[in-house]
Amino acid sequence: MNYENYDPIFPDQPVVDQYLPIWASLSAFRSKPAFIWSEDGTTNVSNGSTLTYAQLNDSVQSISIQLLHSLQRGDTVIILCTPGLELVEIIFGCQRAGLLSVPIFPPDPSFSKQNHHHLLRALSQTKPKAAIAHHDYITKVQQYLSLPSKDKKLAQMLQNLKWVPTEDVKHKNADSSLDSMSYDGCKPDETYLIQYTSGATGIPKPVLVSAGSAAHNVRTARKAYDLHPNSVIVSWLPQYHDCGLMFLLLTIVSGATCVLTSPAAFVNRPRLWIELITQFKATCTPVPSFTLPLVVKRGGVETGSSPINLWSLRNLIIINEPIYKASVEEFLHVFKPFGLNPSSISPSYGLAENCTFVSTAWRNDDNSGNSCFPVFPSHNKLLPIARLASEEEEEDMDIIVVNEHTHEPVDDGIEGEIWVSSPSNASGYLGHAFLTQDIFKGRLSNKVSRCFVRTGDKGIVKGEERFLFVTGRCAEVIKLPNGQDIHPHYIETAAYNSCPQFIRGGCLAAFDVSRMIVLVAEMQRSEKDNKILRNICERIRENVFENEKVDVGMVVLVKSGSVPKTTSGKIQRWAAKQYFLGGKMNALMELKFDNNGGFLRSSNGRGSYGEGEEGRAVIAEEKEEVVYSLSSAPWLARL
Repeated sequence: MNYENYDPIFPDQPVVDQYLPIWASLSAFRSKPAFIWSEDGTTNVSNGSTLTYAQLNDSVQSISIQLLHSLQRGDTVIILCTPGLELVEIIFGCQRAGLLSVPIFPPDPSFSKQNHHHLLRALSQTKPKAAIAHHDYITKVQQYLSLPSKDKKLAQMLQNLKWVPTEDVKHKNADSSLDSMSYDGCKPDETYLIQYTSGATGIPKPVLVSAGSAAHNVRTARKAYDLHPNSVIVSWLPQYHDCGLMFLLLTIVSGATCVLTSPAAFVNRPRLWIELITQFKATCTPVPSFTLPLVVKRGGVETGSSPINLWSLRNLIIINEPIYKASVEEFLHVFKPFGLNPSSISPSYGLAENCTFVSTAWRNDDNSGNSCFPVFPSHNKLLPIARLASEEEEEDMDIIVVNEHTHEPVDDGIEGEIWVSSPSNASGYLGHAFLTQDIFKGRLSNKVSRCFVRTGDKGIVKGEERFLFVTGRCAEVIKLPNGQDIHPHYIETAAYNSCPQFIRGGCLAAFDVSRMIVLVAEMQRSEKDNKILRNICERIRENVFENEKVDVGMVVLVKSGSVPKTTSGKIQRWAAKQYFLGGKMNALMELKFDNNGGFLRSSNGRGSYGEGEEGRAVIAEEKEEVVYSLSSAPWLARL
């Protein structure tokens, strides 16, 4: 891949930031919007909410110069900016200054809600020299540091930081007349970013990403989705890591325009997403898989005042496996009358250890214009996320499925662990030498091969076109009494389908405890009628057995917001299990069943569970509410 996919003459750049001055120097791009910010959950955009390529390049140059007045090239900085155009400018400014950036969502500076665990983790692991934040945020942090009741460990780390106000680096004039040939930003082999894993299967880990790997990754994605300067992207994803951050880079590499809004704005009013697609005639939009049923349910298709028209969309990129075919078909059924082309459906796969992008099952080779989605095969209700038959199309993205224990490739049709080898592979985990060796240096058994990243995801290859399906995660497989395995999302889906009018979709967690399967489900509202709650528990058990032939040993109905999630909306089953075992679930009803389907013990309050005596439930009296707080952003509680 040695040329732009829209101009064979224009060469690729070694790092993403080096595209910016090129676009800014071209008359056709100088005044073209690179990023547009939608404020306050509306489609109204003011002049101050747009960054042209020339404005962005000038701002990035000025920021990089100002940062180097107080910092040295190679220093680590933590970025604590809220979502918006300023965050975009700071991220690119750090790369041009040659700094190692750690963007994370800024917790409430009062730190009174126990929401600072991820910040504390990032500070202790990355040891940044400075923090970049808005002046008002820094003022509130200083006020916290003056309190006598502050967290001593957190306070010490915050005091050791050099605090850099965004106003100081953005609005001070700097001599930006720098020779474009003397670029001194991050080099391709230099680590320019630390992005944290989602935390779906364990504590989030810091991934080291080089500038060259990131550039390769977005170039690969650009080619896979056929993006170009006429592309218009709409994204509400968190801009701090993974897909949300990758699409900032992808916009610049493609010379495209990206319309941004915050996750909170989307969750407050899901219809905003399709309104932005309509207004800006978007051609591409990435969303987690839970978005589709959420918008069908809460999107206000018939109630909104503004019209919906999705005819422009070429890529509806669906991420966050597993991707259920039924939810995609339901979304198509609702929005096809509004111009949505089924051929735009782009099931995709990515992970932080490969920068982000790995693959998509979408191809730009459909001449019928409307048949691309229906010809996707399905496997156990799931859609594929890659086609492995056409190796020449992704010649440098090697994806294989192996036996996770023997490290030998498995035949098509057999489930195994997905491994990925690519120039996009990240360098490893910061401060985790053993894990880096284990995850990033995977090699096939009894065979000389390149190194692979072990994704920890289960997958299976099916059909002549070798479609790859992500079926679940290795760490979450539940072993059944009959010796067979099941992925927890099948149990959760069957449970939700039993009572969709009472249970919140995408807010269930299934796991095993002492050979008993436990299902935790969030209620849409705090139901107090014990008969109704007990009936819901029984219907869940019956529907799971009917559809999956699995006996659920205990059902726990909890208040809204109780099931832990990652910042991208993935269920943290490991954390849910810890909360359950520690008696920290915000339970409305706990019902334990015997082997014949009758219930042994129930409670209509908060309970605890003891693993002794063959997993017998020990029901405790209702205790005071424990507020959930891990690394999740506040908007997740409203999903």
